[in-house]
Amino acid sequence: MNRVFYHVNGRLSLRPPQAESLLRLVRAIGASPALLRHERDVPAILATLKAEFPTLEDFERDFPSLCFALATGVGKTRLMGAFIAYLHLAHGLSNFFVLAPNLTIYNKLITDFTRNTPKYVFKGIAEFAQQPPLIITGDNYDQTGAAVDDQALGFGHDVRINIFNISKINSEVRGGKEPRIKRMREVLGDSYFNHLANLPDLVLLMDESHRYRAQAGMRSINELKPLFGLELTATPFVESARGPIPFKNVVMDYPLARAMEDGFVKEPAVVTQRNFDAKAHTPEEIEKTKLEDGVRLHETTKVELLTYARENGVKAVKPFMLVIARDTTHAAQLLALLESDAFYEGRYRGKVIQVDSSRTGAEEEEMITRLLAVESVDEPTEIVIHVNMLKEGWDVTNLYTIVPLRAANARTLIEQSIGRGLRLPYGKRTGVAAVDRLNIVAHDKFQEIIDEANRGDSPIRLKQVILDAPSADDKKVSVQVGSGAMTRLGLADTPVVPAASIDNGTIAASPSTAPSPVFETEAERQVARMVLDVISQYEVRRDLVPTSGALLKPEVQKEILAEVTERLKPVQGDLLTGIDDQTSEIDVSAVVSKTTEVVVQQTIDIPRIVVVPTGEVTTGFHPFKLDVSQLHLQPGEREIIGQMLRTNEQFTLAAEIGLKEQRLEDYIVHALVDFDDIDYFTHADLLYDLAGQMVLHLLSYLSEEEARNVLDQNRSRIAREIHAQMMAHFWEKATEYEVQVSRGFTELKPCNYTATAGQTAHHFRETVTETSRIKQMLFGGFARCLYPLQKFDSDTERRFAIILERDALKWFKPAKGQFQIYYKFGTEQPEYIPDFVAETDAGIYMVETKARVDIDTPEARSKAGAASRWCSHASRYAADVGGKPWKYLLLPHDGVVESKRLADFLRFEVKA
Repeated sequence: MNRVFYHVNGRLSLRPPQAESLLRLVRAIGASPALLRHERDVPAILATLKAEFPTLEDFERDFPSLCFALATGVGKTRLMGAFIAYLHLAHGLSNFFVLAPNLTIYNKLITDFTRNTPKYVFKGIAEFAQQPPLIITGDNYDQTGAAVDDQALGFGHDVRINIFNISKINSEVRGGKEPRIKRMREVLGDSYFNHLANLPDLVLLMDESHRYRAQAGMRSINELKPLFGLELTATPFVESARGPIPFKNVVMDYPLARAMEDGFVKEPAVVTQRNFDAKAHTPEEIEKTKLEDGVRLHETTKVELLTYARENGVKAVKPFMLVIARDTTHAAQLLALLESDAFYEGRYRGKVIQVDSSRTGAEEEEMITRLLAVESVDEPTEIVIHVNMLKEGWDVTNLYTIVPLRAANARTLIEQSIGRGLRLPYGKRTGVAAVDRLNIVAHDKFQEIIDEANRGDSPIRLKQVILDAPSADDKKVSVQVGSGAMTRLGLADTPVVPAASIDNGTIAASPSTAPSPVFETEAERQVARMVLDVISQYEVRRDLVPTSGALLKPEVQKEILAEVTERLKPVQGDLLTGIDDQTSEIDVSAVVSKTTEVVVQQTIDIPRIVVVPTGEVTTGFHPFKLDVSQLHLQPGEREIIGQMLRTNEQFTLAAEIGLKEQRLEDYIVHALVDFDDIDYFTHADLLYDLAGQMVLHLLSYLSEEEARNVLDQNRSRIAREIHAQMMAHFWEKATEYEVQVSRGFTELKPCNYTATAGQTAHHFRETVTETSRIKQMLFGGFARCLYPLQKFDSDTERRFAIILERDALKWFKPAKGQFQIYYKFGTEQPEYIPDFVAETDAGIYMVETKARVDIDTPEARSKAGAASRWCSHASRYAADVGGKPWKYLLLPHDGVVESKRLADFLRFEVKA
């Protein structure tokens, strides 16, 4: 069933914690197959699984139930989809009962399990494309009798997912009544509840299971008699008068502290003003100051997000600010204030929504519509006021600023705040602090929150025992792997797989099983090293050696032999003394011939190509109208400081230099000329035009003194945003461009890896059960690879290597610097290192394997453009010297299966 695990993991692009959770379910079923049968001994299953999972103590139910505790923001709903897909594809289970704790999550689950919705959990599972699962809900189950009857006849949907709201079931059992779900139905001749209970393969999935563990409706769920239960929660404990009671059935624990360390969620920070004394202000003054500073942070974050999107060619994110009110009356007062002229001159009128139980009818519908659309850049809401309606299930990625105005202790503030705002808009950290940070504005609770966050039992600090983690004393070593030519010549150790192991940075080989090197004496090897050194000088002699194959020409061999013989003369005595009695009879000509032959066999010709402009080169920026629609920075009298709750690192929002400029435009221009690609004398007119546009925009809603305050505090931030827009209007002109090929072939660079000392090198055909650890593993056993050992970034790469071993003449994964291809990404020009290079009879292929969802990203397109242009130039050179054409292939990860031939992937060629 491991094949199905890899299939689901790859198709759904699971994050490592999700993949690890799915793998633990696979392990549980593998250890105790009785989970899939109704006739079983539950205590025996528990005993078996306790041995498999040290944190498991008890199922806590009448049926086996396993809890997966994953931090908020890691993706529990996607994991539920993975569980269902795996159980159906691997074990043929077709009936699932998904339980939600409240109406919000209930509606969200229905949406996410419905095809063609933005967060569809089965997107990528081909088996569900033609026949998606039938979704049966607490609102429509009494209309699904026909589908259920079809099932009895062998028709209908292969998978049926029942989604119910536990709070509704609980409301129906008050006073001892039976819930509606258990009442008789004429269509079935029995209650729907009993129909479910009689299914042979029902699996129960409980979302946010900590919310309803001890409730009456939950106890009635035992009567469903499922095969087993899968619980998902971020807080694996039940609150009681005596404190939290931990779950006893946890098999996977991935707490918030780890999610922060691994970069799957935002970093929370608490914010105040420098030297702020809460005792010196009235509660009303504190509230107004927090709101104003919250808006300052919000507007600053808006600029940072916009700049990041423009610099990196990704979707724009519209942030919003959450204000937590005391009650509905207070919320209404805040709405009136924030939309009034007294608050930043009415700038937020129409951009604030109040979310609480005071809204009814049409107002409530409008409120919910706007709330659900708050992530959309086209929706105007920038501030959300709420009392306590926004609980689990309200999944947004663009909450960046929280202003709590309700009395609460520090721990409650932390837990409530981080639970709602930690999801990342791009799914991963960007490295830009403001884009990766959640701000909690708490002037009056600043120190208290920091002290609470630094407690040992804080959710931010809390460390759990991580099962199957590498031991603390694992020793890391740097390993250099020479090319296959070096190994074949006896100039590097020959690794044996799986007997090879890593120790102190070298590859240990087993002499009894390692193939014999070409040269066995030290004298021959020293001559061979000299031959390699001479050959390297022929890389630049394209007139004589346009390809590596030309090294075998008699006239070239004669030249190499003469050069090697000449070099040997001064060291002949040292070389031949005391090494071997027979070394004086070394046939240097034979060593030259054999060494050259091995080099040609173990090489794919990679030319060194450079595209250079000839004649005069000019650069500049086209004039343009600055987009200021999203820029509404606000002045502030005091310096705002923030402190990261996990790392205690501090940041400020303050005057950057403190120098007072004569003209407002000078604040911006002086910051813009700090960029390397902007020359003041060449671009002065454009710089002042753009700076003038920005100043006019600021003066449209600020006084001159307020605008000066904003420019003084935000000059670099504004300059970065303008520079990002300028890059979209950059131009470069040359009289013409010339493609220069400086080398016809290049020596394969050694690969450098970090590995664990004593680790066994794995055979590349060996199935990897823990794909999350694949980057730490070394693989060997190749017959056609130009390196004896390789590292893979994913299991997709390992599978593609299996295809290359079968269909290519030779292949390898390039080391950094082998190609020297550079691509433009934002304002940077990083080096592009392709995943694979493979040679066949027909041509040479540069190959990149990519997650399907990432294939059309701006960075992937930029890489593909640079690589395909390189291949086009290399093909033209190859045509002139009788070589093979190059092609660039960009492969979706889920298309890499061993049943395909290498030729099947040619349809993924990207042409220049």
